[in-house]
Amino acid sequence: MSAHELGAAIRSGELSSAAVTEAHLDRIAEVDGNVNAFLHVDRDAAMEQARAVDTRLAAGEDLGPLAGVPIAHKDLFTTTDMPTTAASRILEGWQPPYDATVSQRLRDAGLVILGKTNMDEFAMGSSTENSAYGVSRNPWDLSRVPGGSSGGSSAAVSAFEAPLATGTDTGGSIRQPAAVCGLVGAKPTYGGSSRYGVIAFASSLDTPGPFGRTVLDTALLHEAFSGHDPRDSTSIDAPVPPVVDAATRADVAGMRIGVVTELDGEGYQPGVMQRFRESVALLESLGATVVNVSCPSFETALSAYYLIAPSECSSNLARFDAMRYGLRVADDGDHGTEDVMSLTRAEGFGPEVKRRIMLGTYALSSGYYDAYYGSAQQVRTLIKRDFEAAFGDVDVLVSPTTPTTAFPLGERAEDPMAMYLADLCTIPTNLAGNAALSVPCGLAPEDGLPVGLQVMAPALADDRTYRVGAAVEAALGQNNGGALLTRDAVAV
Repeated sequence: MSAHELGAAIRSGELSSAAVTEAHLDRIAEVDGNVNAFLHVDRDAAMEQARAVDTRLAAGEDLGPLAGVPIAHKDLFTTTDMPTTAASRILEGWQPPYDATVSQRLRDAGLVILGKTNMDEFAMGSSTENSAYGVSRNPWDLSRVPGGSSGGSSAAVSAFEAPLATGTDTGGSIRQPAAVCGLVGAKPTYGGSSRYGVIAFASSLDTPGPFGRTVLDTALLHEAFSGHDPRDSTSIDAPVPPVVDAATRADVAGMRIGVVTELDGEGYQPGVMQRFRESVALLESLGATVVNVSCPSFETALSAYYLIAPSECSSNLARFDAMRYGLRVADDGDHGTEDVMSLTRAEGFGPEVKRRIMLGTYALSSGYYDAYYGSAQQVRTLIKRDFEAAFGDVDVLVSPTTPTTAFPLGERAEDPMAMYLADLCTIPTNLAGNAALSVPCGLAPEDGLPVGLQVMAPALADDRTYRVGAAVEAALGQNNGGALLTRDAVAV
């Protein structure tokens, strides 16, 4: 069953939330030893939440369409009843004193939080190999990555351990793992979902968003936790776009769709491009007008991102100094404060986090600021202008979500540049703050692994991405005789 079907069955009394939650906890116990999607699962607490929802529904409360449905929650969101580690040793055992806005809104909507999911440490990575608590594995092929940084969330939904999950998208960390795990994943407009209580990586880029196995499930979760939050100074005070209505339309007749010419060329896997071009032809057959669109500044987006994001992370992670949170090393009375800070950060941070802190600190240092960080911000402006020009002519832009399907574990671990290229197609949207969504568009012929179609729309036009995604999902389902992702399709 999809999440919206589960929700309907729970509201009607056909199923109880307790029974649905117990089934998913049993599935976690059965397969998570192979997948490692979860860092923390509290069976008793989840069952208590589920029984409370059943009681409220029996009393006649209207809790919304996802009430009683279980969800996996990325370990970057603070939660008062579970540890929050950001997959880092430096926060091991930390119990936050407050809920993130997204966490609180999940509870208000009656969703049952099963546990916290694995991720790249502080959301830095594209494979979930940078977690301090072991790698997560792709349920389609356990020898391959589930993407990153929200790889635990994507793996949990793909392995049928949870029908829904949360993620955060700083450079593609929802869309990229969604694509390689055969899921739908959305990056809302920046400021459309609250960052309050999300452990910051790069503040001008971080965006909470949803994962689901269908477009409608993803839209329902998007709507459940989005909207203005006065506790987040970057939160947009505007209504949530009508994403659920758009997800039920599945109609692109009359839409103008632009194919980004710069997100095509060398380095793309042939099977990925084959499925992408078939998807474009499919959209045209459904009544959309397809045109090629050039966005020349996109070719410099990767370089700009890897100056801006590390610069912001070098500032944000300065707070983890052994004085306020989690781990403290050499606090024995024989070492001074600076020694304790230095030794704690040396032991608590992993290699990728240290690499980005050093890169960002260098880019912001005196004498180099204008040459590096300042130039990267100028490139960001050019990328925004490319988007504005494109959206003057088309309703949405499309591209492959990732250049390749899921790559083998360890293949890019020693080559940071090869790892960074996994986010080549997704990064421009983060720099501009627009909305985007990845929807499955088939399996690559050469390896039988999922391929994602990325749909990009202007800020606060998130509904357009769901409208296109729903049309692709419906047409492919009809052509292929069913959904791409089924329990039989995965290896666990």
